[in-house]
Amino acid sequence: MKSKPEIILVGTAHVSKESVKEVKETIEKEKPKYVALELCEPRLEALTKKKKWGETPITELIKKNKVYFFLAYSLLSAFERKLSEKTGVRPGDEMLQGIKSAKKVGAKVILVDRPIAITLKRAWKIAGFKEKIRLFKEFFTSIFALEEVDEKTIEDLKRKDVLSELMAELSKMVPSAKRVLIDERDEYIAGKLSELDGKTVAVVGMGHKEGVEKILREGKKPDFKRLEEIPKSRWKWSWIFYLITALVIGLFIFAALNSPENFWEMLKYWFLINGVCSAVGAIIALAHPLSVLTAFVAAPFTSLSPAVGAGWVAGLVEAKMRMPRVKDFEALRDLAGIRGFWKNRVTRILLVAALANLGSMIGTFVALPYMAALI
Repeated sequence: MKSKPEIILVGTAHVSKESVKEVKETIEKEKPKYVALELCEPRLEALTKKKKWGETPITELIKKNKVYFFLAYSLLSAFERKLSEKTGVRPGDEMLQGIKSAKKVGAKVILVDRPIAITLKRAWKIAGFKEKIRLFKEFFTSIFALEEVDEKTIEDLKRKDVLSELMAELSKMVPSAKRVLIDERDEYIAGKLSELDGKTVAVVGMGHKEGVEKILREGKKPDFKRLEEIPKSRWKWSWIFYLITALVIGLFIFAALNSPENFWEMLKYWFLINGVCSAVGAIIALAHPLSVLTAFVAAPFTSLSPAVGAGWVAGLVEAKMRMPRVKDFEALRDLAGIRGFWKNRVTRILLVAALANLGSMIGTFVALPYMAALI
């Protein structure tokens, strides 16, 4: 009977010099065939190519479907910068040390964590409406909070890892997604480790060590297809938009068949009210003039589509006209008060998108009574 390859787990803290030292000493002492890291490809890229990552236009992240990773990266960056200022330790140094030591002993580096985009997508799909609202609230509170990180928090985090702490906090905010955020990642990591055919030193966050060890002892084989599958939404919000679209189109058809004069009057109400309300939202966000014009023109059309909002179109134009980069997002924690939202390029794009969408939504409900009165 073939014996199982030896797997040595090194539980690390994300902001601890001791963890960096332990990773180095363990790898160089054990000289494994593999060094497994609790990372996925996007996180490795952000860690090893920080300058290049910092220069990446946000629109490129959107085009490459990295929005979910961007969300997590932004939250981590804001918190980690506070910790770095206090501790003098760069988050991720233990992973970089793992790569460096692996090269030194000739070991192959293996990434064993599930892509964070999949983890967040699965959690989002499972979460209920109230949990999603709370998640948004906590997300922005975490980023824009101005309070200092106290000494107790710093000492606690020296014994833990930031990503595991983030996932633990998310599981408290979204209880229904706890299994996705923590337990499934333990399964995934353990499964990837069990596939390796030689001695392995695995560098994982302290928050995952116990769970991974337990799964490895039990010899469970995870279903990777299930763990990487994005579940379908439990509630189709698009149905509401389809109903509104059907109502608006129904009004247009009824007017066109019964009174062409009223049809043109109805069309005027729809375009002007929808366009003006959306444009006003963009103006309040201090959007570029072209973004305001885009909101005005797009709103009457996008209001009939559940897939695209006027704010998304206006926000994309705003991003093109005033292109932010990831490093602009990293500066969010330096915002001073509510006025800072209008000064930072990233938050301005968010404001343009949100307020133009809100304006378009208001315009739809304002226009409907006027249109119905013409029947």
